[in-house]
Amino acid sequence: MHIAEGYLPPLHAAAWTVVAAPFVVHGARAVVRRVREDPDTTLLLAAAGAFTFVLSALKIPSVTGSSSHPTGTGLGAVLFRPPVMALLGTVVLFFQAVLLAHGGLTTLGANAFSMAIAGPWIAYGAYVVVRRIGGSLGPAVFAAAFLGDLGTYTITSAQLALAFPDPTSGFGGAFVTFASIFSITQIPLAVAEGLLTVLVVRLLVRITPDELRRLGVLRPAAGTDTGGPAPAATAQGPEKEASA
Repeated sequence: MHIAEGYLPPLHAAAWTVVAAPFVVHGARAVVRRVREDPDTTLLLAAAGAFTFVLSALKIPSVTGSSSHPTGTGLGAVLFRPPVMALLGTVVLFFQAVLLAHGGLTTLGANAFSMAIAGPWIAYGAYVVVRRIGGSLGPAVFAAAFLGDLGTYTITSAQLALAFPDPTSGFGGAFVTFASIFSITQIPLAVAEGLLTVLVVRLLVRITPDELRRLGVLRPAAGTDTGGPAPAATAQGPEKEASA
């Protein structure tokens, strides 16, 4: 969902930067707090950022001025919660703009809001809902990655529609046009991202179960104290989670 450099009118670009900035600052504080409280999760935090960078760099042309691609933010939203992804996602977008000419600096605020802020919150919301209605880890992670991806593309469609309303039907007509064009490539990509994210989480369950318990993704083992709540945990044990 990277809106290209210079594509948005200056006023829109500045407005989205102002809107995104508080979330990124809050995210920076959340990252610092996470590293101080649990230094052992630093590598997992870096892995979540790398996952986002790699997936969101896979660029598929979709519509003039933008592109379709996986976002990769669902994984980090599930593991570390959306505020952390506000910083990680923005850092990813910055380096992609500078190193890959993917997105841009003037549109960094708009891209950060859709991919690093709105997408992770939608992803985490879907994850929590599925877990609370009794869903196992696998379906919850798939829902997070799938809906986080589609949520990002929906926000981007709205951003473009606000900047370039249809001469006849206004914002609504432009939004339908952008969203329809994006959907051709984005829906299959969202499904693929969901499946890949589930595979990655299954791998993490096998190799770093202790970290996942401390993060609240897995239920704490009997007789242990992780030092923090596990709000999304269900009545299933780690063994069942691993096979979800």
